[in-house]
Amino acid sequence: RHPLATFFHLFFRVSAIVTYLFCDWFSNSFVACFVTILLLLSFDFWSVKNVTGRLLVGLRWWNQIDEDGKSHWVFEAKRVPAIAASTEAEARIFWLGLIICPVIWTMFFFSTLFSLKLKWLALVIAGISLQTANLYGYIHCKLGGQKTISRVTSRLFSTTDVPKRQSRRIAEDGTEDHGKTGTR
Repeated sequence: RHPLATFFHLFFRVSAIVTYLFCDWFSNSFVACFVTILLLLSFDFWSVKNVTGRLLVGLRWWNQIDEDGKSHWVFEAKRVPAIAASTEAEARIFWLGLIICPVIWTMFFFSTLFSLKLKWLALVIAGISLQTANLYGYIHCKLGGQKTISRVTSRLFSTTDVPKRQSRRIAEDGTEDHGKTGTR
């Protein structure tokens, strides 16, 4: 159902890994390779967190800061009654890509460390961090990171509450105010 989302879920991840492996063949500039790989990793983090997670598996996570300045992590899971075969295949691709890529970046970490190519270490750590953050967020979503998630999810994804639900309000000064979702 979402071939474009599935493509981009894997495209940025695989492109970052392939570029890391073969960048020395195409360019002698460390800075150009570093920036290219970091951009691919950033595009991957954003697309997985904001697009493909919602479309392929119905999960999303984010950080919200309340009026007191306290940070709250919100993990949501959309309840789907029946999963079609194509959706199940997309979900499998999503989870395999989400799990395998951090493992690959961890192997790059050890190979970089043991080969003493320390200038690449910061990039590999960034790759591990971005990939693991998405994996951690989606595992929390899948396993139900908090007890209030089921109530929040049922309110957000229920079709019977559509008139009652308000995803955002526009304040008098024109800024958007996202409503609280019960994340405590």
